[in-house]
Amino acid sequence: MPAWYEIVYRTLLAVVALFIFTKLLGKRQVSQMSMFEYITGITIGNLVGYISLDTDMKWYLGLIAILVWVIVSLGIEYLQMKSKKARDFIDSKGRVLVKDGKILEDNLKRERLTSDELMEQLRKKMAFKVADVEFAIMEPSGDINVLLTRENQPLTPKHLGIKVGPEQEPQCVIMDGKIMDEPLATLGLSRGWLNTELEKVGAAIENVYLGQVDSYGELYVDLFDDQLKVPLPQKKAALFATLKKCEADLMLFGLTTKNKKAKDMYEQCVNQMETIIEDLKPILHR
Repeated sequence: MPAWYEIVYRTLLAVVALFIFTKLLGKRQVSQMSMFEYITGITIGNLVGYISLDTDMKWYLGLIAILVWVIVSLGIEYLQMKSKKARDFIDSKGRVLVKDGKILEDNLKRERLTSDELMEQLRKKMAFKVADVEFAIMEPSGDINVLLTRENQPLTPKHLGIKVGPEQEPQCVIMDGKIMDEPLATLGLSRGWLNTELEKVGAAIENVYLGQVDSYGELYVDLFDDQLKVPLPQKKAALFATLKKCEADLMLFGLTTKNKKAKDMYEQCVNQMETIIEDLKPILHR
């Protein structure tokens, strides 16, 4: 057997084996590797290289070595799932770096982080002042998560006491110029509806690279021709946002006024606005 033929054969075999073993190890191997998983990945990569190029070695011995590493890795993952002590020993614990706006220098030294590196990580989390940080912790994966002080956190509807309804995920109804019937059925829509919406924006199905329908029932399309621009349909979303803003403003006025009569009036208006929004939801979301 020629040497080049054997190398091609071994490489293809190694790729197939590596794919199967990676599937066994799961997605966490790819996304968030622990220290042991990192070592396992490097070792398996080296073994695959040996299988591909070391023609003096019997190829099945390399596969046995990879299989042993995979079994050991799966065993350690199982142990971590069953034991908190094992998780803490293998992956280590998270370490607090900033607390109440104060940098914990001893913990910083234990993680071998400089102040410049810490500030860089804080800036990535939109925290430009240490005093604005309530809590910052380095996770076992090496990521630094930051909790801002309450006065520096973004304002949300919950802070205003406003209840916001759940929003459905957008569905791709067109891909590569082909209609996806299952997402359309999930939304309770038909091909006839889709054709009507495409006529409104002047696009043919075969010219659409990607088409999405949001929770308001609005169709967004991206065409194969990047030079052509399709107007974004936002009438329903804009109307819904305006109504919710009116509701929030009325609620805010009611919270800020000290006049009992005015407060009751604003509360009544808020209730009426909630009823209006609830009645219009089936229309605005379709």
